[in-house]
Amino acid sequence: MPARRDLANAIRILSMDAVQQANSGHPGMPMGMADIAEVLFNDYIKINPGNPDWVDRDRFILSNGHGSMLQYAVLHLTGYDLSLDDIKNFRQLHSKTPGHPENFMTPGVETTTGPLGQGLANAVGMALGEAALAARFNHADATLVDHYTWCFAGDGCLMEGISHEACSLAGTLGLGKLVVFYDDNGISIDGETRGWFTDDTPARFEAYGWQVIRNVDGHEADEIKTAIETARQETGKPTLICCKTVIGWGSPNKQGTAGVHGAALGDEEIAAARKQIGWSDETRFAVPDDIYAAWDKHDKGATAEKNWQDARAAYASKHADDMAEFERRLAGQMPRDWPAQCRAFIEKVQAEGKRTATRKSSKAAIEAYAALLPELIGGSADLSGSNGTDFKGHVPITANDYSGNYVYYGVREFAMTAITNGLSLHGGFTPFGATFLTFSDYARNAVRMAALMRSRNVLVYTHDSIGLGEDGPTHQSVEHIASLRLIPNLHVWRPGDDVETAVAWQAAIERENGPTALALSRQDVDHQPRDAGQVAAIARGGYVLREPEGEAKALVIGTGSELELAVAAADRLAEEGVGVRVVSMPCIEAFNAQSMDYRESVLPSTITARVAVEAGVSDSWYRFVGATGHVVGVNDFGSSAPAGEVYAEMGVTVDGVVDAVRSQLG
Repeated sequence: MPARRDLANAIRILSMDAVQQANSGHPGMPMGMADIAEVLFNDYIKINPGNPDWVDRDRFILSNGHGSMLQYAVLHLTGYDLSLDDIKNFRQLHSKTPGHPENFMTPGVETTTGPLGQGLANAVGMALGEAALAARFNHADATLVDHYTWCFAGDGCLMEGISHEACSLAGTLGLGKLVVFYDDNGISIDGETRGWFTDDTPARFEAYGWQVIRNVDGHEADEIKTAIETARQETGKPTLICCKTVIGWGSPNKQGTAGVHGAALGDEEIAAARKQIGWSDETRFAVPDDIYAAWDKHDKGATAEKNWQDARAAYASKHADDMAEFERRLAGQMPRDWPAQCRAFIEKVQAEGKRTATRKSSKAAIEAYAALLPELIGGSADLSGSNGTDFKGHVPITANDYSGNYVYYGVREFAMTAITNGLSLHGGFTPFGATFLTFSDYARNAVRMAALMRSRNVLVYTHDSIGLGEDGPTHQSVEHIASLRLIPNLHVWRPGDDVETAVAWQAAIERENGPTALALSRQDVDHQPRDAGQVAAIARGGYVLREPEGEAKALVIGTGSELELAVAAADRLAEEGVGVRVVSMPCIEAFNAQSMDYRESVLPSTITARVAVEAGVSDSWYRFVGATGHVVGVNDFGSSAPAGEVYAEMGVTVDGVVDAVRSQLG
């Protein structure tokens, strides 16, 4: 059996060589954390390389994702579908080993990391997912869910503000099966961190309510093992293992310096490092067969999964209904009666339609859908009442009871969004998180990561425009809708009334390949009459809401709270003998996904007089109204006043729409 250090050195060799071949990357962290990874993966972590998606596997998150070669080396060595050729293609086009871990490209990678700290927050979400699933499905006589979440994090992760948000909440929730290894090497890109990072990090995490294991030598296997054993014994607190490491360990001339952080070592230094660590083979990427054999986890992983499958069979014999529900949720399938129940709810809302704020319509939709979907798990960043997410039947998750369906996230917009990403990626949940639309800026990068990873979660944003009123321009969203629409793979719904809100929620829940943002009004909006065909067309993102009695000489596109302005303007123009088609477009992305024929049927090219109205920046609407069209929008910040006065001040009124149509018709 090879020595432990030799096993760890295989990580170092593959990492050095891959970065050198790419002439790009970060060798320092993989070399510094190799010994920790060796102990974790060879002695503790529960995985099966033959089935990377086994539901009761442990989750491993590399939050300091720039050190991706550590993860790729470990996945390769343990036997995942990641060949030596893949390692050699590190950072190359279409390779399975991109510069930072991407969960949609590499088997065994649980989440996309790179933006520092977000992997740590994802890990909190995954640990929360494990705890909540265990609370729901485990019984005294049968266990179905029992796994750990392990996370590597560096100085940079812990400097990022999201680390405070996420780890503070993790401590409050007592996530005892979350273990974070802190790579305390004192080096970042700019040099020694003592010039800008002098926090007492262990004390900080102790204040959060974590178990903290200090001063572990990250290059001594026995100390690492003792720390992990201590972490596993604590069931009521997450654990931070503070590992003192040397960045670039094994590089005789560069270890311990910023020079090894983010650049290839060079041929001479690699040769010197091989000699330093006692690696006799000078051939690039060469790992001896006995080391491969010692690392391979196929048999161990298959045995672990078989033991779980045996336990699963015993569970199913005792709790058949729970087993069926567990499998449905993990498969991301809707309940059998879901379509009919949704249709009945939406028809009821249309029949009973009333003037109300779409945030209130959203609350009604959540209440209806949550009763059908136990996997719907929500939360708000300290705005539950204002967001309308404190639906009837919401039960808070606490450190003493994980069986609820609601998380009080506190004022932590960024962490909330990244945690919901983790919940979604874990499986078994459709999560949503809520705040005011203007505070989506705080969470922006986690929203982007949700879209990049195509995670299935719902972003609820209320108080979506200048209609917020008296709180003024700091809280009135002007540019946010347009900026969210720029994010690839994010569907942004801005429903115009109660029915469109109900449809938007159904679409968001059912969407399997990406996140959805719902932008909802504070102020009341008119309910719009529709026939059954129009109700069905809402899901297409854009449809004809109103048609004039005679020829349509112009069309007006409305969205959100401004839809009623478009309708009122059409009514007024009809009195003047001007026929106007009103198009409701609650989701541009869904509309653009429709066939060209459908889009032409809604926005016929024969109607050249076009106006769009939305209480936000106007640029994105010119794609629909054309260069000669007109957009009634808001291209400046708002004002503090009652909503109606702000709308009048900014010119987003019925008169404004009418005048715009008249100007189009000459």
